[in-house]
Amino acid sequence: MNTDLSVLITGASSGIGATYAERFARRGHNLVLVARDRARLDTLATRLRQAHGVAVDILPADLTQPDDLAAVEARLRDDDRIGILVNNAGMSIAGRFVEQATDDIARLVTLNTTALVRLASAIAPRLTTVGTGAIINLGSVVGLAPEFGLTVYGATKAFVLFLSQGLSLELSPKGVYVQAVLPAATRTEIWERSGTDINTLPAVMEVDELVDAALVGFDRREPVTIPPLHHVEQWEAYQAARGAMLSGFAQQHAAERYRAVPSADAV
Repeated sequence: MNTDLSVLITGASSGIGATYAERFARRGHNLVLVARDRARLDTLATRLRQAHGVAVDILPADLTQPDDLAAVEARLRDDDRIGILVNNAGMSIAGRFVEQATDDIARLVTLNTTALVRLASAIAPRLTTVGTGAIINLGSVVGLAPEFGLTVYGATKAFVLFLSQGLSLELSPKGVYVQAVLPAATRTEIWERSGTDINTLPAVMEVDELVDAALVGFDRREPVTIPPLHHVEQWEAYQAARGAMLSGFAQQHAAERYRAVPSADAV
């Protein structure tokens, strides 16, 4: 993709976001880094400027706060240099649904879904006007697996996948590439922040490997990239099964199995 396009990355101070920043800087892209921790952003920006000779702006923001979110939206709408958005900021919380505080759930939903879709909405009209650019949305394999038990987190990641696939259908004809990236467990600070011991997980991918794999998918223009999935035929079968149902949804009457059977004593 054209290196004249700057990249705005949310959740950029550590983990997946910081690694995306390094990789795009290595490719010659200028950056706008968004996260809450100004000191970390400053340190990362200085290192990337020195190592790769790119321009790096920092935009400290808590995307759960309306004023901060609005500032990032404005930057995406108004800065014609930004052509790639990496929607990476996200959070999780520990415990089962009934154990989670309602305010914590609301904050998780705000960051993982509302902020993500608002930022995509801020940049998409401008990208479609010029006919180029990309939106990368970080989802999770948990969005495909309610069995994993992370109910609200998984629901937000299912939203990210659906949104990305829908945006891909809408925006790709206008020259804008949309990618959903679905990691499995990856070694980032999200686990510690949510109160989960990462050492209890059976397998954890390193961040560098995750982002490098995601960028292979990016370069191939995959709509959905699932780095931990070794057998792509499984995803293709899932998509085929889903697609096969679509023609059956438009029906005037309920399916036979849902038709009420008259009771024997009804007269």
